[in-house]
Amino acid sequence: MNYDLLFAVIFYLGILIFFFKKRERFQVQAKIFALYRTQLGIKLMDKIAGISKRFWRFIGIVSILTGFAGMAFILYQLIKGTIELIFVKGALPAVAPVLPGIKVLPGLPVLSFWHWIISIFIVAVVHEFCHGIFARVYDTKIKSSGFAFLGPILAAFVEPDEKQLSKKSKRAQLAVFSAGPFSNIVVGVLFILVLNFISSPVYNNFFEGDGVIVGKIVDDYPAANAGIEVPFIITSVNNEDTRELKNFVETLGKLKPGDTAKFGTDKGEYTLTAVKNPKNESKAFFGISDMDVKTRVSPSMELRFGSFLPSVIAWLHLLVFWMVIVNLGVGLFNLLPLGPVDGGRMFLVFSSAMFKDQKKAKKFWATTTYFCLLLIFINILPYIWKLLVFISKPILLLMGV
Repeated sequence: MNYDLLFAVIFYLGILIFFFKKRERFQVQAKIFALYRTQLGIKLMDKIAGISKRFWRFIGIVSILTGFAGMAFILYQLIKGTIELIFVKGALPAVAPVLPGIKVLPGLPVLSFWHWIISIFIVAVVHEFCHGIFARVYDTKIKSSGFAFLGPILAAFVEPDEKQLSKKSKRAQLAVFSAGPFSNIVVGVLFILVLNFISSPVYNNFFEGDGVIVGKIVDDYPAANAGIEVPFIITSVNNEDTRELKNFVETLGKLKPGDTAKFGTDKGEYTLTAVKNPKNESKAFFGISDMDVKTRVSPSMELRFGSFLPSVIAWLHLLVFWMVIVNLGVGLFNLLPLGPVDGGRMFLVFSSAMFKDQKKAKKFWATTTYFCLLLIFINILPYIWKLLVFISKPILLLMGV
């Protein structure tokens, strides 16, 4: 039984029941965006903002600087990733959808439904709550708070008085706009610490590597020319045990273009000669990608605790892992100088300060927005193509019948 699908059905049935019972409280926009306005959390935002406005304004400066640094970083990565996607064979898209049941990126586990819901909920609440705190720090009224649905995607929102906010100083506006992404980056860093010092050590005590799963091979490279069928599991390289990812990475890292390596796999042994890596010609490349680690419960731990506790440990470890990925991913994506997202609003304030002529400022902002949209569209094309292929297969099958 697919429990993820079952939980998703139950969850969204509950949401639909709530929606129809409270239909008059929802504001529906464009038939796919539903807002449920409340006053939830606004008093707490006031209380936290009032602790020390001097402290929060200092944090606001840090938030602004982090925001612009993050904007430069994510824009650079998006441009660089797009160029590689177009010109480098086997390159991965720089943008990936964070949705349950989808392998977000090679090497990452599939995102389960509950990991997705919990991560997105925490990310959205922290993000919007911090917008609210900084709005109150700069004496901007919060009109409402609440949650929303963009189709099936859960979101939260805080609604400051935009007229009041537009009359505040540019620094105040930048602090409010950058607060959400900044808070996600901070939370992401905190979860990195939890992952490194708590979650991973506990997980590694319970589990051990059992090989590296290869999910994809790149055409016209050594692995493809050898005729290896995916998926396959690598357990050794040059007779060295590489079941653990660390050993696998270290062993491959010693190889140079032109070196020969004997791969021990679950489908037999294959001897491949390395070629130059398209991204770094000094490194060896065999044309294998989309790698994941196969793990198993350590026999000693299974003997002591059975299967239930290790399963719980694995689930919590994955939750911490996804909290890192989703917080940093959402925080950085929101810093893109793109239209209505936080980075776009920051960039508009920056453009207004840079150009005396507001028409030029808005034109510069709009041009940057369209440029970012073009880059994002290029990067999601592979996913659109996969979706079209997935949809077309049963249709073609029926047409053939």
